[in-house]
Formats: sequence, structure tokens, C-alpha cells
Amino acid sequence: MPVLITEETLGHDGFGPRQQFRVLLADWDSEPAGYAFFFNCYATFRGRGLFLEDLFVRPQFRGKKIGDALLSHVAAIAQREERFGIMLNVLGWNRHAIEFFRKHGATWLDDWKTACLIEEALQALAAVPAVHPECSA
Repeated sequence: MPVLITEETLGHDGFGPRQQFRVLLADWDSEPAGYAFFFNCYATFRGRGLFLEDLFVRPQFRGKKIGDALLSHVAAIAQREERFGIMLNVLGWNRHAIEFFRKHGATWLDDWKTACLIEEALQALAAVPAVHPECSA
């Protein structure tokens, strides 16, 4: 998938007046080693949560428990902010990530399927009248 976001957008969305995400950076011997990229989410059945969009450790730093430390920090934030938990997606082919999160006690929601409305589908839906005459929004 091509990267469509710009550095300017990331700067505004992460560090502007209405932050859309948070990030934790990990250093190893003063070198950038990895990051955890997450944001607030809300579940109608559970309430406030965090969504872990990305947990990445540069290949040369893997095996040093940096991913464990980043995930632990996100979990501590979730607890401190009284959130129900951390939601995340893992691509089915990424066995290493699946095992990493399984090792940390992740519950896999096999009945749930991730969907995304983008591009033409998003444009088509946006063009539909937003309010039915008998409804108010």
C-alpha cells in the first residue's frame, strides 16, 4: 500500500492543537530503535480504549525487548487513563507479530472482520443524502 500521508500532515495531526494520535519513541544507545503509534478509540460495549495502530522495532534492534517495553508503556497509559484495553489489528501473514501479541496475552477476536471504506466507496457514500426525511441527525 502506498504511503499517502505527508510529513506536514503528520506534524499537524500529532503535534498540532487537536492531536489525532500519540507516539512513543524508543532509543537504544542514542539511536532511534522503534515506536508505538496509538490513538484514543471508543467501543459502544466497553467505553474508552486505545487503538495501537503500529508497533515497530527496527530490525537491528529486535531481540532486545524494545517491543515489550513499548507495549508495556502503552498498557500503563491505558490503565492510568482508565481505558478498557488496547485494540489492534495484525495482518494474517505476520506470524511474528501474532506470536508477539499472543505471548502478551492478546485475545483474538476471530468473529470480527476488519473493513475499511476508502476511495470510490467513501466518495459514493459521502454523496448520498445524509438525512432521511423522517430522521433527524
